[in-house]
Amino acid sequence: MSESLLYDWNQVAPLTADFAAPDKLELNDETLRDGLQSPSVRQPSPDEKIEFLRLLPGLGIHAANIGYPGASESAYQDVVRLARIIRHERLDIEPNCAGRTHLADLQPILKASQEAGIRIEAALFLGSSAIRQWVEGWDRPKLLRTIQDSVGTAYKEGLGVMFVTEDTTRARPEDLEAMYLAAAEAGATRFCVADTVGHATPVGAQRVVGFVKNCLQQRGFDPVIDWHGHRDRGLDVINALAALSAGAIRVHGCALGIGERVGNAPMDTILVNLVLLGWMRQDLTQLPAYCHLASAMTQVDIPRNYPVMGEDAFSTSTGVHAAAVVKAYSKGETWLADQVYSAVPAALVGRQQEILVGPMSGRSNAEFWLKNHGLDATPARVDAVMKAAKTTRQVLSADQIHQVLGQLETPRGA
Repeated sequence: MSESLLYDWNQVAPLTADFAAPDKLELNDETLRDGLQSPSVRQPSPDEKIEFLRLLPGLGIHAANIGYPGASESAYQDVVRLARIIRHERLDIEPNCAGRTHLADLQPILKASQEAGIRIEAALFLGSSAIRQWVEGWDRPKLLRTIQDSVGTAYKEGLGVMFVTEDTTRARPEDLEAMYLAAAEAGATRFCVADTVGHATPVGAQRVVGFVKNCLQQRGFDPVIDWHGHRDRGLDVINALAALSAGAIRVHGCALGIGERVGNAPMDTILVNLVLLGWMRQDLTQLPAYCHLASAMTQVDIPRNYPVMGEDAFSTSTGVHAAAVVKAYSKGETWLADQVYSAVPAALVGRQQEILVGPMSGRSNAEFWLKNHGLDATPARVDAVMKAAKTTRQVLSADQIHQVLGQLETPRGA
């Protein structure tokens, strides 16, 4: 039964992945909508949402989903306020709002657009996989009528439409072809391929994006393809890159990867990879502000070992590793120290390498720590710090090191 309901794009031949730089690249931030569907987040205040929105243009993020206005009156008011901020402050952000392919969800988007005085793209979503159809009791004719009615109404009202098929990466090709063509014929200009349950592999992402693009092009449409990925299998970032290489124009992500279940693709990590690949030229020194604000407003802690933004991301206490970093610094080249033991330069995001002292450290760790804190690395000080490090079970804090030094320099009996 399950095999008939789950079409597996990961197994479509040929099973090879070729990553080419996209001709055009855009980013859509979903933090304020899909990210807030996480069962663990605190819902931010309107002022926090505005502060977050203001950070996006400086990071090269082109668009943002600013909410689900059909969810409640408060959600609607937040959408209107955010849209007005974009218009009044002339933020270089294209707003969009999520909604089902129902008039009940479409009308609040249209009303919010009119009230705020700015065009809001309607991101209208509908389940596409056979397993979803079977659970819901849908059939293809019903789905196509729903698409034609909702997309057609939005188009007639002057809204731009991004048509989103949920669970695209487990949907049958014949269903996808019929649904996307119905949306295109009704007026949609943007088409989102959604890996709703994080099923795709990079090859599967490429295959389904290429399939959707080809289907629409063969019927005379010039589609703009989006990719919306989740991280259930931990393949979220690589899938976003694969989708871009296959012809997607825009990929979606959330700060810190927050979202339903284990979350969405993390926008911050996507940005870092796009810059390191040379696919995007962007100053990312404001990325820490983006991540820390997202953490504060949602009360989601950043794990210490989180890529790039975690407290430990650019720290080492291992003797061999630290020795290499110290030698690189001694050559007078900061960039060398920044990359000798790091694939991501700390300076890329406004941070720097940090050498700590712990049970796995060598003398170079202690010497560097002392010098970096304005202290002479005398043999006695280094010996004292190392003795403390070798008798502890974790890295020494700055306070602990200063306490060791204080004991060393305080005369006995004083």
